[in-house]
Amino acid sequence: MRIVIGEDSALFREGLARILADDGHEIVATAADAPATVAAVLGHDPDLAVIDIRMPPEHADDGARAAREIRAARPAQPIVLLSQHVESRHSVELVSTGAFGYLLKDRVLDVGDFLDALARVAAGGSALDPEVVARLIGRRRDGDRLGALTPREREVLALMAEGRTNRGIARRLHLTERTVETHTGSIIGKLGLAASDDDHIRVLAVLAHIDAGSG
Repeated sequence: MRIVIGEDSALFREGLARILADDGHEIVATAADAPATVAAVLGHDPDLAVIDIRMPPEHADDGARAAREIRAARPAQPIVLLSQHVESRHSVELVSTGAFGYLLKDRVLDVGDFLDALARVAAGGSALDPEVVARLIGRRRDGDRLGALTPREREVLALMAEGRTNRGIARRLHLTERTVETHTGSIIGKLGLAASDDDHIRVLAVLAHIDAGSG
């Protein structure tokens, strides 16, 4: 993959570049602030952009805003946001467009899992840290449709939002794939969403619906 990295920490930026290069990827550009990140992505047309949320010039949510600017110009651009903390204000809008990941730096404990997540996003899928998922599905009012989900359905929903396949969910929860299919169908029905043959599209619709319901 051809990758652009937007990260203001020189140590983290160089370390990430080395990990990705060692895995066979080409780092076509790196940037230390949000405007330079936008310019690098639009100028190099990479297969994936990995962007820190807190970057100069404001050291707030500059990276997330840069991601939105990139998506406005190039809607299909795969993007992974990295952060030290859960900051969900921009997440649902970006998730709803697909090819998006949101990972917490301190919770990336396995390089292989991290690389798998990047590959999923580059292929058009999603990769959301469970803490991000919990924040998104926790932003709701009492009595909304999410409250109709069983504890097991919430577990399945969270794993779907991480970009897991039915087979992956089944392995994680020690269930059969048929059981997982039953749960996903129930989730779709309870949330009043149209069924789709694409798990990823279902996840995006579910997250968008949940955020809209948090009013």
